[in-house]
Amino acid sequence: MSNPPEHLLRRHPLRDSHMDMEAAQHTPDTAQTRAPAYKLAFSDVDFMCRDELRPVRLQLELLKPEMMMAEYGVESTIVMFGGARIPEPAKKESAKTKTLADLSKYYDEARTFARLMTERAKKNGHREDVIVTGGGPGVMEAGNRGAVDAGGVSIGLNIVLPHEQAPNEYVTPDLCFNFHYFAIRKMHFLMRAKALAVFPGGFGTLDEMFETLTLIQTGRMNRIPVVLFGGEFWQKIINWDALADAGTISRDDLDLFRFVETAEEAIAAIDAWDYGEGRRDALPGR
Repeated sequence: MSNPPEHLLRRHPLRDSHMDMEAAQHTPDTAQTRAPAYKLAFSDVDFMCRDELRPVRLQLELLKPEMMMAEYGVESTIVMFGGARIPEPAKKESAKTKTLADLSKYYDEARTFARLMTERAKKNGHREDVIVTGGGPGVMEAGNRGAVDAGGVSIGLNIVLPHEQAPNEYVTPDLCFNFHYFAIRKMHFLMRAKALAVFPGGFGTLDEMFETLTLIQTGRMNRIPVVLFGGEFWQKIINWDALADAGTISRDDLDLFRFVETAEEAIAAIDAWDYGEGRRDALPGR
């Protein structure tokens, strides 16, 4: 018996989009086929970048990493936020300020934290507790580097910035994503999060940290462990008690996070975390 035709081997009998994109490249060159209107809509970059297509682009940025992480088998993550400008200790002499040089110790703590967490992830086939960072330099690099130290994989959620930025070399290539929308990127940070480690950083780190705390505080996200590396740093730049004293947050809201100094202390805090009465086994709501 002869083999069935190729189209019968596909999941459905209709031509797929790849086939038509290939066929369109061999269309006769005429005034009609050269016109923008003739291009297939999904392969027309100018059309896809129109303002009216923003909802479609938002959906695509949500779907692509979701589908690829699911195909890879990632079910939960350990999120690491932190400054891109914090150097590794060996390069702290190049830091622009003494404070940044002093904060370089958290590069090593981030690297150790990621290594220890990745050792756990390896035991479950990299389905649970997979390290995810913003994919850039500084603390982010340390996180992905620690995963490599453990012989494991890690995720990088990069974003296009006006100045040149490339993913750090330690992100697992198959789990290295690039975003246009900050909002969708932040959703992907939290959709699978089992714990959050926040290291000293700037506006971006503050934004990511406070959005997470807001979601937990308001019940829009299940409570997860949130550990802040560097108590002296965080208590110097944010007057947490003043917020509670003013009544703009509840005193109980200060229990949503813990200050830690070392990777080992952070992991111990995560393992012993009190989730409160509202604890659920599900990941943060999608």
